[in-house]
Amino acid sequence: MTALDTTLTIADESPEALYAFLEARGWGDGLPVVAPTPQRVDAMLAAYDGDPDEVIGTLAPRLGEATPRVLAVNAVMAGCTPHLLPVLVAAVRGLVAPEFNLRGVNSTTHPVSAMVLVHGEAVERCGFNAGTGTLGPGNRSNATLGRAVRFVMMHVAGGTAKGHDGSGLGDAATQGQPSKYTFCFAENSAASPWPAYPRSLGLDAPSAVTVAGMENPHNFHDMESREPAGILDKAATVMATFGTNNAVVSDAEYFVVLGPEHAATIAGAGWARQDVQSYLFEKARRPAGDFRAHFTSNLWRPWMKALRDDDLMPMTDHPENIRVLVSGGPGKQSFVLPSWGRTRSVTVPFA
Repeated sequence: MTALDTTLTIADESPEALYAFLEARGWGDGLPVVAPTPQRVDAMLAAYDGDPDEVIGTLAPRLGEATPRVLAVNAVMAGCTPHLLPVLVAAVRGLVAPEFNLRGVNSTTHPVSAMVLVHGEAVERCGFNAGTGTLGPGNRSNATLGRAVRFVMMHVAGGTAKGHDGSGLGDAATQGQPSKYTFCFAENSAASPWPAYPRSLGLDAPSAVTVAGMENPHNFHDMESREPAGILDKAATVMATFGTNNAVVSDAEYFVVLGPEHAATIAGAGWARQDVQSYLFEKARRPAGDFRAHFTSNLWRPWMKALRDDDLMPMTDHPENIRVLVSGGPGKQSFVLPSWGRTRSVTVPFA
């Protein structure tokens, strides 16, 4: 059987022509892109040590096949440099893992986006910013890798928002969120008092990438505390809100990303990562009766449903659902990332 040729040719490679071409088809993210010429795609693939036509997986809801060649096209469009392609391939391996539930992430009315978190040697080798402004603008690797993952979710998986004319396949987010453009940062392991995050999962690889279906970051600050409790009590108040899906999905995860100064204060008191998880599990609670007053439809564990109204009910059913790591630069700021709920983070090692 002869393979179907799905190549599209644009005679005019100008930014204006390409912009109009993509807009007419509902492709791209609404911002200008780099033309994925054969030369640029080939240069991208030259940095990948593997079969360019390997099917990494099918991406829901469209069930498009993701291959390194297809990913290279999207990486070029996003503005990636070639050395980012292996990171993108690893991230997409995470997206297709069953526990990530890509169909749900792509199709829900919740504003969930795919958080991309880079660990290990790749942070420095590929030029990711793990320090000041790690989630902000100004760094090409952070910005373009996150954008490339979003392009893959749109163009391969079909997670495009419905337009005013009813077009679009998958993304039904009621309002969406800014991180649907790009959502990538890096672990600052050099400033962390604890082992790198992948080590906490039992992974020992030179580099890794984590993908997770999350809301935008929710900041918390503490300029005064000299003990862990003062800092973490504020994190717990951010976690213990009924506005997040964590309130109704008991096994949903949180990512608690501590700035280096907060992490140093906590570790200076002798606290390990597990101590932070246990403390937040105990502190991020609300009376069970308040949960019941707000929610009749829920996915709580049986032991949680059996609590009396005055009992304090945790926002998640196990301390290990609270993922703790360090990122960012100077300043006593940290943030919490709530989950969409029906998804699990996936960490994929790579060389």
